[in-house]
Amino acid sequence: MESVSITEENYLKAIFKIGEREGQAVSNKAISLAMETSPASVTSMLNHLGKNGYVNYQSRKGVTLTPKGKTIATALVRKHRLWEVFLMEKLHFSWDEVHHIAEELEHISSEELVTRLDHFLGYPKFDPHGDPIPDADGNMTQREQILLSEVSIGEAATVTGVDEHSSAFLQYLDQLGLSLGTKLTVIEQFAFDESIKVAFDSGEQQILTAKVSQNLFVKVTFKK
Repeated sequence: MESVSITEENYLKAIFKIGEREGQAVSNKAISLAMETSPASVTSMLNHLGKNGYVNYQSRKGVTLTPKGKTIATALVRKHRLWEVFLMEKLHFSWDEVHHIAEELEHISSEELVTRLDHFLGYPKFDPHGDPIPDADGNMTQREQILLSEVSIGEAATVTGVDEHSSAFLQYLDQLGLSLGTKLTVIEQFAFDESIKVAFDSGEQQILTAKVSQNLFVKVTFKK
């Protein structure tokens, strides 16, 4: 991988991840929120990255990665998500603990280490949060999924991922008994606060807030 600073890597990864989610040019505001820094600092870094050929940046139109920038960002995301799998599957960290550790490990530059790690883990396609892991060529497996908030009453679904990765949110899901692979059926929707009532396979019923249903990805397994 081309030598860039950790700060530059973090910006490129942030642009990649926001663009991955939103599918369009990324705004300064979105990067500022993701990086927890001022808009002025973002503008300065984007101009720097643009001069070095990592991004295409126009202040009013947002920023996209160049092929050169995307290669670096994809490699970082690949390492990060592989390390999350390793930490959870092999070292038994919980899914709310792995992100911050992987943030440090992703900056190890050895490509051979990443190749061996991928092989050791059996070439996983998704990380513990349901996000796709790029392969050695940068390709990712995409699956059909929607937010739980978009599931209709009477439809069944399986939890496939989360859109919110904070430790507090993941710990809250644990308290609710929700994790990847959880099967549920939407049985009621409440217009007042957009919360929903779901039934688990065990027969237990639970009311989920709008914030939960709007940040939980599912694959619909039964449609009305």
